[in-house]
Amino acid sequence: MSLQCGIIGLANTGKTTLFNCMSNVKAETSQFAFTSNKSNLGMIRVPDPRLAELEKFQVTEKLVPAVVEIVDIPGLAKGSSEGEGMGNSFLADIRDTDALIHVLRCFDDENLMHIDGSVDPLRDLETLDFELQVRDITSVEKKIQRTEKMVKAGVKDAKATMDALLKVRQHLENFSNVRDLDLDENEKRQIQDLSLLTIKPVLYVCNVDDASAVTGNAYTEKVMEFLKGQNAEGLIIAARLEADIADLESEEDRMEFLRDAGLTEPGVDRLVRSAYSLLNLCSFFTVGPKEIKAWTIRK
Repeated sequence: MSLQCGIIGLANTGKTTLFNCMSNVKAETSQFAFTSNKSNLGMIRVPDPRLAELEKFQVTEKLVPAVVEIVDIPGLAKGSSEGEGMGNSFLADIRDTDALIHVLRCFDDENLMHIDGSVDPLRDLETLDFELQVRDITSVEKKIQRTEKMVKAGVKDAKATMDALLKVRQHLENFSNVRDLDLDENEKRQIQDLSLLTIKPVLYVCNVDDASAVTGNAYTEKVMEFLKGQNAEGLIIAARLEADIADLESEEDRMEFLRDAGLTEPGVDRLVRSAYSLLNLCSFFTVGPKEIKAWTIRK
């Protein structure tokens, strides 16, 4: 199976910088908001030292790591669900993703203005959650209208579908994400075709300045405290620092850079592992003289 993650966030959070160092695809970045009108697609190789260990037992022509597909959508803003900023044109690009990586701005930079005038990651988190909830309500409402006709016509299982839809709509109208709603397996099947955005598991990435890469800062403390009560995980990553590491040609130079920064491994490696854990995935290996390959499977 292949894993696809969507990178989302408000404009000027550093999410495209993070995408670039994750995928080595050099998408355009800018200090101006809403300069992109298209999504970027890239692939991440999943770091796994077991591949090299297996090569000790089987001489092979190549090592093939598992990959994660990532989609970086245009920056969003308050009102995106109603057409502000780049509007809701991104929805088709993240509809089929398995998980969302929500990048939060946790750094100050007077040369890179926040679209709301000040840095407040919890406000940004709530803003984007609201926009996704509004889009999900729209999707649910459309299916309710179709299902009402089916209930009147006596279509089998239409009543069960309607009950599930009404339950989900009420939850969304209370400004809550569907992933936090207790749904049984039958209810999940009734809404599966909607590919709701707020039902997807989410990993929050606190993008910090270089000096905060190891210890975090006051912004990340607020985010991590908030996430304790949520069904979500948070990571601290300095995207600009990660980009500098990714630009180095040799593994030796990258490791030396990491040590100088007080890090033991690239933040991108931690991010990929967290995405695997979030989706309850693992790797298995096929071994042969042509290739040793890692495959992604569910646990």
